[in-house]
Amino acid sequence: MAAGSFRRSIASQLSKVLDLPPENLIKSISAVPVSKKRHVADFQLSIASVIENSSSDCLAQDLHLQAQQLAERLKCDSVVSEISAGPGTVNFTINRELLAKTVLQQVWKDGSEYGIKSELFSTVPRQKAVIEFSSPNIAKKFHIGHLRSTIVGNFIANLKVALGHEVVRINYLGDWGMQFGLLGVGFQSFGNKEKLKSSPLQHLFEVYVQINKAAEDENTKKLAKDFFRKLEERDEQTLSIWKQFRDLSIEEYIRIYKRLGVHFDEYSGESFYQEKAQEVLKTLEDKGLLQKTVKGTGVVDLSEKKDLSTVSTVMRSDGTSLYITRQVSPSVLVATAIDRMNKHSWDTMIYVTDKSQSNHFQHLFQILKLMGYDWAERCQHVSFGLVQGMKTRRGEVVFLEDVLNEVRSRMLQNMTSTKTTKEVQDPVETAEKVGLAALIIQDFRGLLSSDYQFSWDRALQSRGDTGVFLQYTHARLHSLEQMHGNAELTDVNVASLQEPDAISVLQHLLRYDEVLYRSSQDLQPKHIVSYLLTLSHLAAVAHKTLPVKGSAPDVAQARLCLFHAARSVLANGMKLLGITPVTQM
Repeated sequence: MAAGSFRRSIASQLSKVLDLPPENLIKSISAVPVSKKRHVADFQLSIASVIENSSSDCLAQDLHLQAQQLAERLKCDSVVSEISAGPGTVNFTINRELLAKTVLQQVWKDGSEYGIKSELFSTVPRQKAVIEFSSPNIAKKFHIGHLRSTIVGNFIANLKVALGHEVVRINYLGDWGMQFGLLGVGFQSFGNKEKLKSSPLQHLFEVYVQINKAAEDENTKKLAKDFFRKLEERDEQTLSIWKQFRDLSIEEYIRIYKRLGVHFDEYSGESFYQEKAQEVLKTLEDKGLLQKTVKGTGVVDLSEKKDLSTVSTVMRSDGTSLYITRQVSPSVLVATAIDRMNKHSWDTMIYVTDKSQSNHFQHLFQILKLMGYDWAERCQHVSFGLVQGMKTRRGEVVFLEDVLNEVRSRMLQNMTSTKTTKEVQDPVETAEKVGLAALIIQDFRGLLSSDYQFSWDRALQSRGDTGVFLQYTHARLHSLEQMHGNAELTDVNVASLQEPDAISVLQHLLRYDEVLYRSSQDLQPKHIVSYLLTLSHLAAVAHKTLPVKGSAPDVAQARLCLFHAARSVLANGMKLLGITPVTQM
């Protein structure tokens, strides 16, 4: 790793002066973000991270003085050409030709693994992660929360796989409950077998809406209860109808997720855990954790003082399970968590849902701990905020496919108004990929837990910090390579890459491993998004000021290599976010 070799060299010199092991210093040496001020160092060491007794109330002038004293004790060498002191930092500038040569060689050599082979990840153990995300409810709306869950979960899975972890992607469907009693009765009255086969999600939703209107009738309510009772009793004919609803829905989900570039290793659901949920209730009772309220409901006391001030209701008064042990998806059964540990022996399990479910998951993890499952501490809830304002031209979003069709349609309309669209081989597919990039970048720019107001116009802008701009930059750099022939790294004249705009791109490429590391720690995509947007802006400036056409052959070749490196890292980061880079726009 380019940054790694420089960090190791700086750490080696620092270790002799500070009398600390080099490996203890490496993570304290960080690449400096590119600044609009042209001359910035490449790496910096925070004095507070290495000086003993440097408390948070330590005076800034004291830290600055210590930085100056440390800088004076260090010497430049073949790697470091300049050492200076900043406010509480020691700054290191790398030999400019060595910087260009090392970065370009490393990007070329590592390809899709650039940044991942960094020593920053050397102490991170490879693990098995189970990630549950998306989790729509059959016959109900695929609301925007499900879309966020889908793209966030996909990002986390992509990142973990890239970093060498084993990942099991699970879609936990809402495939059980009284709605299937209504749906079964409704299908007998309003169902159409041909429509069910051709468009199961839409048709089941239509049937569900119609039967809900009729459900005020007592007879309809009774029929629905009877249907669901037969389902719970495993009546063969009733189960066959339910299974057809479920199987056809999953087939269509798979087709739609494919458009998103998302796949699952397992489609699970509430239906699978009905008997196991009863076993959980029995275990809770045997361990003395299940208490009955005056109304006869079963609760687990989660309060510290055991005064029932915080309880989780797990059983209705009639003895059937609910809430934690059986709730409409996206939620999780205690039984599900236990079953997954038995089945997958995971090291970490991540649930991706909106933040309104946070208390629910805290209760789940607490109950698992009370039951004696220490691995509950390795369960994690990644929550996200609400999105307001996402509507299609036809109105409210009902299905995921509505969103995909809308973004493709709007992007295609934008593309046809530009002159370059005629050159695109498959404008419809390109519009979908660019449109999805627009959706994902708008969603990932801020903290996942933040709410935000969705805007089609803002998301689909071709200029500014958007997914469209990322795609445009990638396509433009790819076109440059196609026009001038693919770059060749052999015998590149790195002395011709000393212009400020070239150095800015190289400096930014240095930081990629730190950005990946940060996202791997907090599972926030915003770090990668911010990095890629900056890279695109730097590449756009360099594209203007460092022309390939008309330059001397050695200069043109060096610049092509620089642009190839930028495009390669841009593509790598986009793929982690769930974006497929386009080569034409």
